Amino acid sequence: MAQSLPQIPGVRLSAVPAQIKNWQRNDLLLIEIAEGASVSATFTQNAFCAAPVLVAKEHIRQGNIRALLINAGNANAATGERGLRDANQCCAGVAAALGVAAEQVLPFSTGVIGEHLPVEKILNGIPKAVESLQADGWDAASKAIMTTDTRPKTASRTLAIDGETISVVGIAKGAGMIQPNMATMLAYVATDAAIPQPMLDALVKEAVGASFNRISVDGDTSTNDACVLIASGASGQPIDDTSSDAYAELKAVITEVHIELAQAIVKDGEGATKFVTVQVNNAASTQEALRVAFEIGESPLVKTALYASDPNWGRLVMAIGNAGMENLDTGKISVFLDDVQIVDAGGRAEAYTEEAGQKIFQQPAFTITVDLQRGECSEHIWTCDFSHEYVTINAEYRT
Repeated sequence: MAQSLPQIPGVRLSAVPAQIKNWQRNDLLLIEIAEGASVSATFTQNAFCAAPVLVAKEHIRQGNIRALLINAGNANAATGERGLRDANQCCAGVAAALGVAAEQVLPFSTGVIGEHLPVEKILNGIPKAVESLQADGWDAASKAIMTTDTRPKTASRTLAIDGETISVVGIAKGAGMIQPNMATMLAYVATDAAIPQPMLDALVKEAVGASFNRISVDGDTSTNDACVLIASGASGQPIDDTSSDAYAELKAVITEVHIELAQAIVKDGEGATKFVTVQVNNAASTQEALRVAFEIGESPLVKTALYASDPNWGRLVMAIGNAGMENLDTGKISVFLDDVQIVDAGGRAEAYTEEAGQKIFQQPAFTITVDLQRGECSEHIWTCDFSHEYVTINAEYRT
């Protein structure tokens, strides 16, 4: 039996059924945040971002956030002015029930794009959600936000700073429409440490940069992505100096939670059977290293070869060549599958055998390493394969 996630004093959650779709499950999540907490977030870079994203961006700029409302089953995206009114009406419903201002509520939605939000169902579910708020609601919360996910995504850590125990808990959803600059994902991470707002704003961007912006399932960026970081301050342990050991320790743990959640999304990629790290070394810049890594990790030809356990290394060098590097000396490039060298000096390594490559490709998890010999920058991403099931899931998503 899985161990329950630790509580974060100052944060209460509840998951209730609003029947947003024709299903029998919890699909509405309410997160209440204590007065005085710091809340920060990053949002999708998709220009066609959803109504709740626009509303949440506006509300979070005003600060003093007291609640988050998340629904599954409907994205409230591409819904025009009505979508904005619907998102604001849901915020007003939470505000009235909790005795806070509507601007202190952040709305989030995930599900089908282009359909109007069933506002009445959500408003009817809010009173029960308020009544059901509890500190140990993280596990139920992780299930309520799922759409095509096959399993909930959770992570937690604890650490001791100056004799005080600090906890970090996170949940996420996402399995498809996953690409950097967030994904079709929602993530909520909370700690009971006290972190000033400007520091938290920087911290969430750094943690997302090291985690959710390093994953790809299919190369599509969603309209609804968001990652929220909450610092309730209830531990009484202030972390307000970025040069301190305490900050470095807390940052490392918060980043670990983000990375674990991000990797869980890739491992649960729609129809995924392989979890692959793409490591690019000795690039001319960080941007170049990431560009090469994502060319490999998002190539349909590479991803279908991964699914087939076919070490078709021609597809790997093809993807490297597509990365748009100026003056690329292909004669210097090496490629490895774990510790098996498949490409040497731009061609097939003399000692490489098809059997050795296939043995690696048949593993559920492995690393593709590319050495460019163009500089000193190294970066990595995480990706998965394309399977028949991915096509089936997305072909039948609305049926």
